[in-house]
Amino acid sequence: MTKKFDLIAIGTGSAAATVASRCRAAGWEVAVVDARPFGGTCALRGCDPKKVLVGAAEAVDWVQRMKGKGVVAKGIGIDWPALMRFKRSFTNPVSRRREKSFAKAGIAAFHGRARFMDKSAVQVGKETLTARHVLIATGAHPAPLDIPGEEHLTTSDEFLELKRLPRRIVFIGGGYISFEFAHVAARAGAAVGILHRGARPLTGFDPDLVGTLVRASAAIGIRLQLKTAVEAVEKKGGRLVVHASREGKKLKLEVDLVVHGAGRVPEIEDLDLAQAGIEHSRKGISVNEYLQSVSNPAVYAAGDAAATEGLPLTPVASMEGRAVAANLLNGNHQKPNYTGVPTVTFTVPPLASVGWQEAAARERGLKFKVNQGDTSGWYSSRRVGVKYSGYKVLVEEGSRRIVGAHLLGPHAEETINLFALAMRLGLTADQLKEMRYTYPSHSDDIGYMV
Repeated sequence: MTKKFDLIAIGTGSAAATVASRCRAAGWEVAVVDARPFGGTCALRGCDPKKVLVGAAEAVDWVQRMKGKGVVAKGIGIDWPALMRFKRSFTNPVSRRREKSFAKAGIAAFHGRARFMDKSAVQVGKETLTARHVLIATGAHPAPLDIPGEEHLTTSDEFLELKRLPRRIVFIGGGYISFEFAHVAARAGAAVGILHRGARPLTGFDPDLVGTLVRASAAIGIRLQLKTAVEAVEKKGGRLVVHASREGKKLKLEVDLVVHGAGRVPEIEDLDLAQAGIEHSRKGISVNEYLQSVSNPAVYAAGDAAATEGLPLTPVASMEGRAVAANLLNGNHQKPNYTGVPTVTFTVPPLASVGWQEAAARERGLKFKVNQGDTSGWYSSRRVGVKYSGYKVLVEEGSRRIVGAHLLGPHAEETINLFALAMRLGLTADQLKEMRYTYPSHSDDIGYMV
């Protein structure tokens, strides 16, 4: 039996939920389809549960930093099973709530993998759904590594469900997933290593501040090995052997857990996109400036599934979802605005960034002044025992506008938002300096950074 709709949204994360709810509120007949539990990556297996774990690591780190400074640190630690139970108190209700919200709104919900049958029809199990428009917002999943023993790897999703934390852990890849989980695991008592095939990790962040973060990571026992390619993972009894090479030398590491942190790709490969004539690449669905498929006008894409200039972040997915909904309801007119979108690696301390990195800004021919420094001796860091913190701010010559801001230190994930706001609204360094902030606070440091 064929069921007809105005819109089929494939996925139930931030982008899909936004589009589905707005189109339904406008009177459209809407269906959502998801092969995974409803709720999307962020709420179920990404930023939200991850931040619960990071919160525990921050608490342990804070107490340990203040040892000998008036705080007694004896017995501080992470109870992993209890932390997992606390984490589930956030994730377990999500799918049920999301499903109820769809039902209350009159949105038809289908569980299963969607596959295109033609330009505007998909099959879900034995059901055939057709619509005037289809939204692809399926998110991303770990990139295939194509190495022997890949089946022995633990994904980031699975790491967030570990009933116990193994003693020896290796993370493959030097991106934000590996660093965030490594900081949590190290503070929970595990021996942690990161193997990265590139010359430097966290390429999306300022290299100087990354260097400081690497030193902070080493100080808590995280061993980072660069220019190290993992070639195979072998299972021997209850342990795993990682086979790698570095500059022609073979390495073998015996561990209890190997975690895939080597990047994610759009989860679109099994949608049978060719059946609908949908062009795509490794970066996702090829879309125009209005997030409409360049080859099939009935299809739109948003979030990690779309090949846009936007960062793979939940706020970006939500913004793109709002743009898609506006364009579906009123014709193509709204473009997502990627100016001043900050991003954070939630290590301890966090590393935050917005705008251009120094090298990229120079390549674009921008003329700017670089303000940078080590803030570990500043009051805001010293009073909480932080030994690794710093900043770099790029201020355009003439206009005095902020073209890039990069922070490492306590509450960097919050302070960076003020720089992002300045970039989005075109505020100048002088205006930021004139602003009166609460004191003492990390925000007040901005006046000394610009």
